[in-house]
Amino acid sequence: MGEKFVFMKHRTVCYHCGHEADQVIKAVSPKAEVVCSNCSAARVFIPKYEEVAERGHFEPPVSCYDIWQLRTEAPCKNCGVTGPHEVVIGCNNFSTRCNNCGYTHFYKFDMEYIGQCPIE
Repeated sequence: MGEKFVFMKHRTVCYHCGHEADQVIKAVSPKAEVVCSNCSAARVFIPKYEEVAERGHFEPPVSCYDIWQLRTEAPCKNCGVTGPHEVVIGCNNFSTRCNNCGYTHFYKFDMEYIGQCPIE
């Protein structure tokens, strides 16, 4: 992921290992992912839409995990302003929205990966 867009951490209880740990959140144009810093469980999302949208237009429905409604500073691909972006992550959807121009990246769930360390 060479493009610099959203890179942040959110500390919460991991859905897989059950430990409180940083969930590393990355989003760029071709994909988005959430990876547990404790057990490496990862959810990968692929892009579905990129367009200017009203707040809440791509909100994920209630799902199997808590919906995270986060904010982070990020550069906007549309208006070029580095500023606040809303990041909403659910079980099946992931979206980012520029607070300056409303440009929204909407991703859908693609796959889950549970990392296993081969060394005991």
